[in-house]
Amino acid sequence: MIRVVLPSHLRTLAGVRGEIKLEVKDKPPTQRAILDALETDYPMLLGTIRDHVTQQRRPFIRFFACEQDLSHESPDAPVPEAVASGSEPFCIVGAIAGG
Repeated sequence: MIRVVLPSHLRTLAGVRGEIKLEVKDKPPTQRAILDALETDYPMLLGTIRDHVTQQRRPFIRFFACEQDLSHESPDAPVPEAVASGSEPFCIVGAIAGG
């Protein structure tokens, strides 16, 4: 099982509290596989994390795991082993910009 932590506004939209646990069939799991499983289980999140057409990460969304920013990694690169084993969560974070 993959553990996923969503920002509060996406937890509200999905109607969940705390972490989400997902079954990801790809071995080793990738960011794409995690997001595919998340959007399959919670279709109300379609388009909130990735663009509908390009499947690119939305500009103010970041991905973190094991104290690493994975936002610019290939979506098809395996996630860290600690995420794959369920000992660490895959975190989706709303970024903040200002000036």
